[in-house]
Amino acid sequence: MSSNKVPTAGVDLSQPIATVLREGTREAHQRAEHSQGAQSLTRGELDREEYARFLMLLWHVYDAFERALEQHATHPVLAPTHNPGLFARSANLAADISYILQVPEPSWQAHPVHAALVRAPPPALARYVGRIEELAAGPDPARLLAHAYVRYLGDLSGGQFIRRRIAKAYGLEGGVGGVSFYEFRTLTGSLESANAGEMKRIKEWYRDGMNEGVGDNAELKAAILEEANLAFEFNTGLFDELKPPSRPSTIATTATVDVVPTPLHSPVDSSSPPSTPFVEDMGDSPELAAIKARGGSKTVFEATEGPTSSVTFAATSVIAFIVAFSIAHFTLVVGGFTGSKGYAKLEIFTQWLDNFFGSGSSPAQT
Repeated sequence: MSSNKVPTAGVDLSQPIATVLREGTREAHQRAEHSQGAQSLTRGELDREEYARFLMLLWHVYDAFERALEQHATHPVLAPTHNPGLFARSANLAADISYILQVPEPSWQAHPVHAALVRAPPPALARYVGRIEELAAGPDPARLLAHAYVRYLGDLSGGQFIRRRIAKAYGLEGGVGGVSFYEFRTLTGSLESANAGEMKRIKEWYRDGMNEGVGDNAELKAAILEEANLAFEFNTGLFDELKPPSRPSTIATTATVDVVPTPLHSPVDSSSPPSTPFVEDMGDSPELAAIKARGGSKTVFEATEGPTSSVTFAATSVIAFIVAFSIAHFTLVVGGFTGSKGYAKLEIFTQWLDNFFGSGSSPAQT
């Protein structure tokens, strides 16, 4: 399979490859964001079995390009970022699939969902895996870096933002299993899970490795940029293969909110603002009440009939919130968000707000 040419006009190829990829894949990334399948996935709306099927699609992709990376581990472009102990996702995906389907790990590939997938592979998956195998067997595997970039750095960025929603939607909270795909070890190789600050360091290390491997070769940068755009198209194709929820949301009240990052959100710079908002059904949820209260968004549509309900908070909850917020404010003013510890603080504070306003708001899927 041959890749389609992607124009590099407007992209300064004298910049490091990490910057070239961030700027040159922006439009492809936006197309992925607009995919209905990606939005259903990040909202936790897919049926539980369909989410497992999506992980199976990913397993075939990761299995293909991780074997290809291992085959070419000493290639000068790929070697600086080759760290299977840190990045390899295939085993994690297998463990999550087994947990979600409640089958022994050695037998998940015999599950009827996977058997059907193998019997009639979706065209998007066949094209994706076929392209990776073509690169692995070709004379120059340098373009494999683009596939690792799109997937691994996406997992470290947008994947971390959707992890909590996935866990809540499918009853995977509390460290019970099923979300190891989103977990990474530290750069030092310890068995403990990387926190937000450590993941930021991992992404910085990866960017440095990409820049080192590619160097100042403008022709190589153009080729890897072309391949990265193709990888985004492949991933958009996987999102398009997802089946819509069997029980669509019937909630009547809708509000525009900040976009939930897709699994491919801002793979190089996770601080980049999302490109577009999306519309999410929120009903009379605490999230909607909070949005209205702070004036950060607006109601797009509200039902004119049907039962209504009001959101109330116990006095003790309000007092607890005020006290906790005051303590958090003092801590953040004194310590700030700078440095790795500050970054971790920001993530913890974000999780706390998410739990306070959104506890119980996402129904488990069956």
